[in-house]
Amino acid sequence: MSESNTNIQVIIVGAGYAGLGCAIECKRKGHCVLVVEKVDELKVLGEASWISSFDQFLTIFALTGDVISLGPNAGRILARWGLHDELWDICGHAPELRLHDYQGGLIQVQPLPSPIFGAHSYNGHRALIHDVIFRHAVSLGIDIRMGQDVVDYWEDDDTQKAGIVLSSGEKLEADLVVAADGIKSQARQYVLGYRDQPRPSGYAIYRAWFEATEQGVDTDPVTDFLCKDGDALYGWIGQDVHMLASSARGGKSISDNNYVAGCWSAPGHIEEVLEIVKEWDPRCAAVISKAPSCVDWKLIVHDPLPTWISKTGRLLLIGDAAHPFLPSSVQGASQAIEDGVTLAVALSLAGKDRVPLAARTWEAIRYERVRETQLMGETTRDKWHRAEVGDKGAGFDLPMPEWLLAFDAEAHAYSVFDGTAKNIMENGYQLPSLKATS
Repeated sequence: MSESNTNIQVIIVGAGYAGLGCAIECKRKGHCVLVVEKVDELKVLGEASWISSFDQFLTIFALTGDVISLGPNAGRILARWGLHDELWDICGHAPELRLHDYQGGLIQVQPLPSPIFGAHSYNGHRALIHDVIFRHAVSLGIDIRMGQDVVDYWEDDDTQKAGIVLSSGEKLEADLVVAADGIKSQARQYVLGYRDQPRPSGYAIYRAWFEATEQGVDTDPVTDFLCKDGDALYGWIGQDVHMLASSARGGKSISDNNYVAGCWSAPGHIEEVLEIVKEWDPRCAAVISKAPSCVDWKLIVHDPLPTWISKTGRLLLIGDAAHPFLPSSVQGASQAIEDGVTLAVALSLAGKDRVPLAARTWEAIRYERVRETQLMGETTRDKWHRAEVGDKGAGFDLPMPEWLLAFDAEAHAYSVFDGTAKNIMENGYQLPSLKATS
């Protein structure tokens, strides 16, 4: 439900999950929102339409042919926006994760109940889910300007404004600028005052998405396990490698994700993936062979940033621009949406005259929760990549802690804002101490 107009003007750079989530909740809270996005239009790439360079691939958001997972902590927000029915229709509903060692021995069957902690998860093609959220933002009347390339950021203490400069030379101003421009954020250097250099993680992901019936997955007795009983989720784990294969839409669409040690760029080659799993359970190679093509996605990591906010508190980073996640966290998009919801509440409670306080309180509320979630993803990756043949038990489950999944970002922000803001005003602004990366 929309609240009264706060007259707080917000410019959001980037129309991915973080940017749209922030825009929608800001609109719901009565803030004036403008979203600018670099690409001219949104479209889903066909399997034969992979682009030619890694740098170009990273600038085109929401186009990769793979699954994205939004946990119940994001699901309760999406349901609050009225999107449950549409999302549920396009998402997969695997009832369990069947996890194996690399030779095919069953390690654990982990139930995946939905709802859990009072909300649903949504697992499906990232572009299709993004399209639902994008169309919802448009339906709310949010001003989204496509094909707008931001070349600079600025702030002015005298006018208490911040803004952006577009490649056209146009200069736009607002009370707050939110940089939701992803892993290669241009705003990060402005906020930090130096160029933050990512590090190779030593891992890459091969990703593919294709129709099961078109590729014969459902008629091959070696691969029909992904289709014959509806949606399914299977995993194989081994030394420095894991593979996930899932089906959605009643077992009609297949997603194949191979997370391996290395450092590569797009596009990928199926024969390279097959070489990785040549000693594995034959079902792995059989599924991979069905994919018409794949993307080879190099994973890079950033050390935790010392801050997500500029010195004046009128420009901030959210989502991957502030805190990229490993895929093994299964929380990147969910935490990005939490960022936006929390920020919208903080702006409402602080008011137009205290936007910098809202930003600093928002960061203090979000910072440690985000870091704990990042570390959980690192722990999952490490335990999976140390798995040996014959391992068994729930110790290899995907973590589903209540502190993470039962969380309501909106309610939490309302409950802690006053105390957090008061502490900042009385004791100065200081983030929780950083926890070391693994």
